[in-house]
Amino acid sequence: MARAKLRANHGEAGFTLIEMLVALAVFALAALALLRMEGASISRTADLDQRMLREVVAQNLAAEWITDPQPPSLGDAQGTTTNAGRSFAWSRSVAPAGAPGVLRMLLSVRETTPGMASQAMTLEFMRQGGV
Repeated sequence: MARAKLRANHGEAGFTLIEMLVALAVFALAALALLRMEGASISRTADLDQRMLREVVAQNLAAEWITDPQPPSLGDAQGTTTNAGRSFAWSRSVAPAGAPGVLRMLLSVRETTPGMASQAMTLEFMRQGGV
């Protein structure tokens, strides 16, 4: 009699092969979604790092030109600079603003380090004491 109960319960214990395959498929889909999210997160972090460094370079250049006792010359200028071991190309456009003695400067910075393609960061500011 005890054996009959064991046999009856033994058939109901555990998971079937179909249940295991469904569980593995659900787990695999969840794992793939997490891997995709991790890849997007890493890509976004690298993009934010580049953007932050371009902004720091642009603000440093703007601070140099604003605090320089000699106002920058009117017209366009360009050059390169290095920050944190990376190369950046900048271009600057200086024009008189509406008020007398005020210059409008438009600064654009792009990273030129090999293998680091980036968009340009543009900064516009005014400076008192121009022509």
